[in-house]
Amino acid sequence: MTARLIVSVSGIRDETCDAAAEFAAEMDRRNLSLSLLVAPRLKDKYRLTRDPETQDWLRARREHGDAIVLHGYDQAATKRRRAEFAVLPAHEAGLRLRAADRVMEEIGLRTRAFAPPRWVASPGAISALPAVGFRLYAGLTGISDLDRGTVVRSRVFGIGEGFGAGSGGYVWEPGTSEPWWCRALVMGAGRVARRGGVVRLSVSAKQLGRPGPRTAMLDAVDLACFHGAESARYEWISRTRSSAA
Repeated sequence: MTARLIVSVSGIRDETCDAAAEFAAEMDRRNLSLSLLVAPRLKDKYRLTRDPETQDWLRARREHGDAIVLHGYDQAATKRRRAEFAVLPAHEAGLRLRAADRVMEEIGLRTRAFAPPRWVASPGAISALPAVGFRLYAGLTGISDLDRGTVVRSRVFGIGEGFGAGSGGYVWEPGTSEPWWCRALVMGAGRVARRGGVVRLSVSAKQLGRPGPRTAMLDAVDLACFHGAESARYEWISRTRSSAA
């Protein structure tokens, strides 16, 4: 079975777009697509609606072949506050999803794929996705096709905007041993690729500005490709497109 490689970047804004663009260029040289995790952040100083340059870059990357994935609405997670969709009931989650969907449509970045902040969503939030029009859900431990009712089991290996490796995921955050985790990330990616699984690598654009995390992500990508992993994205393919293919 051929392994697949999904590389995603989050936290893209005016201050981090250059680092994201440099990383995207590295992926282009490897003929790999990216999944770009985007949140409007209307109550945040980094709100996307006031950042036309980043909007332009994101639209250009989608034209180039990258995938856009909704990654929340307006509430950034902090150490004291849970991830935005982690405990929401279905009704409140639906309201946030609809509001985010409208904003994404207005700025030309609408998508049918959703990855919650910190990769965690409540059962209510997940149940609200289809009614809003979302068809693919990427969580910490799997990727769900909400239309077909299928799930691909695979965990995220990531750096930044996570919640620590000890909580059941494989997401590093500042405060743990960076050299150790960078090595673990590279080895984990290679192990999954050798087994023919889905390698899911995720990094925040802020961390791409640091040499250690950036090098670790590139090494993990290269090792997965060495073991034959093929490029993939967080993208829902309709039944019509699938039949034609």
